[in-house]
Amino acid sequence: MKFNWFILFCLTSIMMFSQKNIVEGTRVVPKWELSFELAKKRAKQEKKPILIYFSGSDWCGPCIKLDNELFHTEKFVSFYEDKFVLYLADFPRNKDLVSDEARKINKKLSKKYNNSFPMVLIINRKGKVLGERRGSYLPDSYYSFFESVLN
Repeated sequence: MKFNWFILFCLTSIMMFSQKNIVEGTRVVPKWELSFELAKKRAKQEKKPILIYFSGSDWCGPCIKLDNELFHTEKFVSFYEDKFVLYLADFPRNKDLVSDEARKINKKLSKKYNNSFPMVLIINRKGKVLGERRGSYLPDSYYSFFESVLN
């Protein structure tokens, strides 16, 4: 009888932890434009500013944290959709993660805007800087930054 309770306890624990992992394992993915040209074109059509996120996605600890705690949340995805066009300027160490064309464009953007990692930059359709945030902050503090740039 004790053995049956032990097995029941183990199975219940496994089910609970696997459910928790499924819930925590789901990520909301924002729509990053595939190229900066597409981002500019869409920003012009929709009359929205462009949010450029400078990241080192496979080596920068603060970038990875910001990506998970801000950009991959339901709150951010529902917030940005009618306000920004998104472009990810990624500088990974693994060169296979970014195309050669994107790497060239990202390098030009880096030189033009003198980026650091992580950096959130908001520009208008013509490339004028509307606001920038360098470094990693609490995710919720970005929303007041976004609002200040939009107003």
